[in-house]
Amino acid sequence: MMKNVIEVRDLVVVRSGRTVLPGIGLDVAPGVTGLLGPSGCGKSTLMRAIVGVQRVRSGSVDVLGLPAGAKALRHRIGYQTQAVSVYDDLTVAENLRFFSRVLGADAAEVDRVVDAVDLSDHRNQTVGNLSGGQRSRASLAVALLGSPDVLVLDEPTVGLDPVLRRDLWQLFHRIADSGACVLVSSHVMDEADRCDRLLLMREGRIIADGTPDEIRAKSGSDNIEDAFLRLVEEAA
Repeated sequence: MMKNVIEVRDLVVVRSGRTVLPGIGLDVAPGVTGLLGPSGCGKSTLMRAIVGVQRVRSGSVDVLGLPAGAKALRHRIGYQTQAVSVYDDLTVAENLRFFSRVLGADAAEVDRVVDAVDLSDHRNQTVGNLSGGQRSRASLAVALLGSPDVLVLDEPTVGLDPVLRRDLWQLFHRIADSGACVLVSSHVMDEADRCDRLLLMREGRIIADGTPDEIRAKSGSDNIEDAFLRLVEEAA
């Protein structure tokens, strides 16, 4: 098994004249890795670069041994953006049938992913009539089509109730247990303990990398939020 699925080296991204990522470097291995940090710290930009849809100034991003954005990666990466990426005028099932054809996934995948995100009772509802959390889950279902080797999920649990958040994290771990790499971003620090490994991010830089226990121990803190604040103070 490949040790690192994602390798980022000296990545610089400039958007609207502002340097968002000032030369970041990191590795991500199979398992569930959490990318945690406050809104605006560069998490989404980093994820876009990993998927290959972000213009970069310099540096490199490799995924599964190939440059990010390579054609051969299109069916091996599942990506959920913060913005809902399904069609409001189609039902959940119609959206998934459409995207399964685009991806060349088996038609049976539709039932599997609908069940996985707990939308079975809403499969025939028009997406535009769903709640925000349900629409977000429909987008997640699209990312799960075809059982990709790499899942890049940008704040997939925002706005969801605690029970559903718990169920989705269990799903992420089941996917990772099959050998996949799952990278999940969040600005909610209490989700840290749901991850195998954490990357704490601030102002475009990784300020801590390790298991939740390692980061707490290194900072001498009882929880990840306190650890994050202490690390920020030490870096100032």
